[in-house]
Amino acid sequence: MPGLFATAFAGQTVAALLPHVPLLLAATAGSLAAEAVLHRWQRGMVPLFAKSHADLTVRHVLRDLLLVVGLLRLGEQDRETAYAPLVAGLLAFYALHCVIQAASLLVRRTRTLPVVTRNIDASALRLTPAPPALLRRPGPRLLVFGMPATAGLLATAVSDAPRYGALGLALSLGLGLTGLGALLLRLLPGRRPAGEQEVLDWFDAWLAAYRPTVGLYFSGGASSAYQANMWLEPLAQLDGRPVIVLRERFMVQKIAATDIPIICLPKVSTLMRLEHSTLQVLIHPSNSGKTSQVLRIPTIKHTFVNHGESDKLSSCNPYAKAYDEVWVAGPAARERYALAEVGVEDKDVVEIGRPQLDSVRPYAGPPTGPYATVLYAPTWEGWDGNPGNTSVIAAGENLVRALLADPGVRLLYKPHPLTGSVDPRAGAADLRIRELIRAANRERTGPRPDPSAAAELAVRTRELDRLTIADFRAGADQVERMLLQSTPEPGRAEAVARATEAWEEAYWASLPEWEHQVVTDARPALYACFNKADLLISDVSSVISDFLASEKPYAVANTSGLPEPAFRAAFPTVAAATVLSPDAAGVPALLDAVRHPEKDDLAEARAELKLRLLGPAEPPSTVRFAEAVRALCRAAQDHQARAAMRLRSEIPAQREGEPRAAVSER
Repeated sequence: MPGLFATAFAGQTVAALLPHVPLLLAATAGSLAAEAVLHRWQRGMVPLFAKSHADLTVRHVLRDLLLVVGLLRLGEQDRETAYAPLVAGLLAFYALHCVIQAASLLVRRTRTLPVVTRNIDASALRLTPAPPALLRRPGPRLLVFGMPATAGLLATAVSDAPRYGALGLALSLGLGLTGLGALLLRLLPGRRPAGEQEVLDWFDAWLAAYRPTVGLYFSGGASSAYQANMWLEPLAQLDGRPVIVLRERFMVQKIAATDIPIICLPKVSTLMRLEHSTLQVLIHPSNSGKTSQVLRIPTIKHTFVNHGESDKLSSCNPYAKAYDEVWVAGPAARERYALAEVGVEDKDVVEIGRPQLDSVRPYAGPPTGPYATVLYAPTWEGWDGNPGNTSVIAAGENLVRALLADPGVRLLYKPHPLTGSVDPRAGAADLRIRELIRAANRERTGPRPDPSAAAELAVRTRELDRLTIADFRAGADQVERMLLQSTPEPGRAEAVARATEAWEEAYWASLPEWEHQVVTDARPALYACFNKADLLISDVSSVISDFLASEKPYAVANTSGLPEPAFRAAFPTVAAATVLSPDAAGVPALLDAVRHPEKDDLAEARAELKLRLLGPAEPPSTVRFAEAVRALCRAAQDHQARAAMRLRSEIPAQREGEPRAAVSER
C-alpha cells in the first residue's frame, strides 16, 4: 500500500511539472483508488500512515496541491489570473475544514460527560444521539466533502474549462457549510447535554436515591474485563444494592450482560464523591494503578477477592496488604499468604469459597460414549518470563499430538486470551496447535448432527444476543449508548440465565461428538467446557483450582524444569494431579485411568484437595460470600460511627459554656 501511494503521487508530481494531462488524470485516479482500497480492505494500515504524518488529510491536501500546480502549468502564460478564483475557492474549502473540525471538537467536549453510566435512567441529562460519524472524523470527512472539488479540478485540467472546477468547489463548500451548520446546532444551549456541574449534581442525587451498599471496583485493559465479569453473578445475588464502579470509559461496554447499575468515574475528583455516599464495601477482583486512588476513601471498606486462585506468586501479591480484608476460597490460600510473608495478617483473611462455581457439575463417572472429552486449557506466559508459567511453548504441541493420536479422544482446546501478548513464541505455538487440530479434523469422519441442530443454535444465538448485546449504530458515542442502555426491563437477568443455558445445550448439540474444537470466543464459557470435559490438562493456574469443584481427573504440565517431587512440593494445587512432562509421555496412561476409574488412584486426593482449596460444601459458597459482605458492611458502619464521634468531640464550642454537641448539631 505505501508503494501504491508513492507511485501515484510521484506520477501526479511528474505530470503536474511536465505538464502531462493523461498522466495527471491516471495518477490522480490511482491515488483516489488507493484511498478506497486502504479504507475498505486494509484499515490496519491507517494508523501506520498517521504515525508517519502521512494521514488522509495530508494526502488529500497534496493531491489537490498537485492538481493546482498542473493547472497553472498547462496552456498559456497568463493562467494564474484565470485560475486564481479556483485557488481561492480551494483555500476557502480548507479553511472551512478547519472550522468544522473546531466545531466537532467543541461538540465532542460537550458530549464527554464526567460520569458514564449503564443500566441507569440518565434521561434527565438531555442525552441525544451522536452526530454522524463522518462529521466527527476529520480525515474521512475531508475526503468525502473534498471529492467534488478534486473531481472538478481534474475535469478542468482535462478540458481547460474553469467552470468544472468552480462547480466542484461550490459543491464541496456547500457540503462543508451543511456539516458545519449541523454541528453548530448541537452547540445551542437547549441542544447539548447537561454541563459538568449539572451532571455531578445529578450523580449525587442518584447516589442518594439508590443508596448503594456494596460495589465491585475495576480498572484495567480491554482484554482484562473477564476478571470483573466472573464476579457479576455473585454480586447480583447479594441482598444489598450493588453497583459496579469503573475507571475507563471503554470498559463500560466490556462488562458482560448484567442488571447491576454501572458507573464509570474517570476523574479522581469525581471518584471521591463516593465518600459521601452510602457505599460501605468495595470488592476488588484485580490490582491496578488506579486502585490506590479509591483506597484513599476512608468511609469505605475494601476487600481483595482476586479473579482466580493459584500457586503463582501473583496470587499473594504484596499489594494485597493495602486492603482491609483479603477474601480467599479455602485454607490453602490462607496458608499461601502466611508463607509468602507479604504483610497480610491472618486475621484479615476470610475464606468464602468460590461462589462462581455453583454451575460446575460434579463428577458422574467415566466416559459413557465412544469418546473421552479432554479440555486443554493452558494459561498465558505471564509478565516475568518464567518458563513454567505456560505449557504452550515447551509442551503444548507434544500434548496435543499425543491426545490427537488417540482415536477415542475428542479435544477441546481453550487457550488463555492473553496467549502470545508478551512472548511471541507462545503466540506462534498457539497457531501451530490450532493447525494440528484442523489437520486432525480433516482426517476424521463420522456422523454429523441433523441440520435442525444448527438452525436451533442460530435461533438460540439470536435470542441470547438480543438479551446481552446492545444494538448500537456504528456511529454511536458514549452519550448515545447511555441513552439506549437505560434501566433494564424487569426479569432480564433471569431471561439471560435461561437463554444462556438453552444456548449452551444447542451449541454442544450442533457439533459432531467426534470433532475436535478450538474454543476462543466468549461463548461457551470456561465452566461450560468444564461440564463437557472428562479430563482437564492445564498449567499451574486458577483453572485447575476451579476445575477441582467437579472432582474430575486433571493433569498439570511441568515445564518449570523442576523434578516432579520438587514440582509437587512447590505447587500444592498439583497434589492431586497427574504431572505430565514436556514430552507428553504420560498421556496414554492418563487417558487409560480416565476410562477405567479403578486405575485412578487420585480420586480420594482430589476430594481432599478440593476441600483444602475451595473450603467446605456447607454452608454454600454463595452464603459465605454474602455473610462476608454483611460483616464487612457492619465493620464499615462501625468505623463511620466512630469517626463521626471523634469529629464531634474535636469541634470546639463557639461560645464559652455552650455544649459541643449543640454546636455540632447546627
